[in-house]
Amino acid sequence: MKHFVNLKDIPAKDLRKIVVDAKKRKKLRRNLSTLEVDKGSPLKGKILIQMFEKASSRTRISFYLAIKQLGGGTLTLRSNELHLGQGGESISDTAKILSTYGDGFMLRTDSDKKIEDFKNYLSIPIINGLSPSSHPTQVLSDVFTAEEIKKKPISKLNICWIGDSNNVLDSLIAASVKFSFKLSIGCPKNFEPGKEVRAWVKKNNKKIFIYNDPKKAAIGADVIFSDKVISLNDKVNKKKKIEKFKKFKIDKKLMSYAKKDCIFLHCLPRGSEVSNEVFLGKKSHVWQQALNRVHVQKSILLYCFGKLG
Repeated sequence: MKHFVNLKDIPAKDLRKIVVDAKKRKKLRRNLSTLEVDKGSPLKGKILIQMFEKASSRTRISFYLAIKQLGGGTLTLRSNELHLGQGGESISDTAKILSTYGDGFMLRTDSDKKIEDFKNYLSIPIINGLSPSSHPTQVLSDVFTAEEIKKKPISKLNICWIGDSNNVLDSLIAASVKFSFKLSIGCPKNFEPGKEVRAWVKKNNKKIFIYNDPKKAAIGADVIFSDKVISLNDKVNKKKKIEKFKKFKIDKKLMSYAKKDCIFLHCLPRGSEVSNEVFLGKKSHVWQQALNRVHVQKSILLYCFGKLG
């Protein structure tokens, strides 16, 4: 049994094994329909319990399809459907119940502490479907997508992030250390990655490049990533924040500073941070990126259940 909570805590060789397995599994599904089960039904009889404290489209659907294609089943809950935090039931007691009924637990939460508490009390693997400081399933899938499209290891690519410093960027920074790729970050002053994640990078003898000018960040990029400037439940002055990011909008002109064959990726949903011309253009691969969540999450599930070869 292995947990999947933060890319920082997972050995680089295990992350690479997950990506390699996902590539193999995607190839083997070329002639299969959506709900046909993978050969051997590797997770037959297993059930994944999903709990959502935050809204979700791609994470919810992709995990449902992932466990189904592996031969297992899923039960999806919303936090307001449980006694947890309402009827006085503790996390430790809830964890025991979940461990009794399920084989794995995926949590999408607004609390990093809650993820850690569940991890400590569960006797089944936990997967972080998103927390305030991390979105590991999204970013590992993005590594997969970048390699699939560019047809080379991500360590040989120049990766660029334009936008806010959020949980997705924190996981991308962790991935840059684990997979040894160059990461350039373009964000306004006072919106740079936090001291803690920067200290972790330094501790691991790696380096990230931070620019307050988006053009400098984009120079020589093979892949440009972004995310919404205003995240769900973002408790900020939205008008002021959008104004700060006005010069960081990803448009055709900004893309011209990257390599000619640079691609654009976005974890969705989108906002005003990217122009329609880029988002819907030939360089954009956001729909392929979204679909790949299914393939990578299948391999994450196998990793957590101890079934990854």
